[in-house]
Amino acid sequence: MMAAETLGIPIERVKPIVADTASIGFTHVTGGSRVTFATGMATVQAAQKVIEELKRRAAMIWDISPEAVDWRDGCAYPAGANAGSFDPLPLAEIAAKAARTGGPIGAEVQLNAQGAGPAFATHVCDVEVDPETGAVKILRYTATQDVGRAIHPSYVEGQIQGGVTQGIGWALNEEYIYDRQGRMDNPAFLDYRMPVASDLPMIDAVIVEVPNPRHPFGVRGVGEVPIVPPMAAVANAIHAAAGARLRDLPMAPPKVLAALEREEEVQPLAAQ
Repeated sequence: MMAAETLGIPIERVKPIVADTASIGFTHVTGGSRVTFATGMATVQAAQKVIEELKRRAAMIWDISPEAVDWRDGCAYPAGANAGSFDPLPLAEIAAKAARTGGPIGAEVQLNAQGAGPAFATHVCDVEVDPETGAVKILRYTATQDVGRAIHPSYVEGQIQGGVTQGIGWALNEEYIYDRQGRMDNPAFLDYRMPVASDLPMIDAVIVEVPNPRHPFGVRGVGEVPIVPPMAAVANAIHAAAGARLRDLPMAPPKVLAALEREEEVQPLAAQ
């Protein structure tokens, strides 16, 4: 999408190829919240270098100076004294003549992406606490996040929902259990309890866009931010619903039930 926007061509004309470690040099990981930020920055810079080469090729075809060529809307236009002297040259037409103007048109960029920009989120949730079992059910969850600029809004929404789900699992269920020999007692997903779709309501994602000034398209990292707030949001919701304050994760039913029992013991003393 960034390449298409920079080149001024329809996104349908851009065909990404997934690279691997055999096709690029050693680099930092493509993961976490840096993918769209760092890879996008490299893509934009590479597309800008391609534009400069396209302008040079158009200048060769027209036999004018490269400085007298503009690029907009996916086409080369003669500028300055030559404005209006030639018809615009679309990218596809310049590429079709590449063999006669110097060969394949391409560019590469190497960069150490800087300026990821801070990210912000506010989470609100409602819970239901069963006083008999200590089970906690998420009734409603809203995550509001400054995403910089949402390059692909539906993907951004999915990242926020996925991060919240991971955070809720951390808050309520997920825990490593070891025996006395240090071996994990719950190594399989049957025993390591993660939330699934049936455990959760629809997570409402509210996208706030404050562009990051240090990225050409205003990108900020999205994927890691929503993992952090759910633990506090769920703990606060449990406290508001049942009066029990939990400070250890996960806030599994036995811990919640124990906290409720302690609260009941404290209340009569406070009343006296």
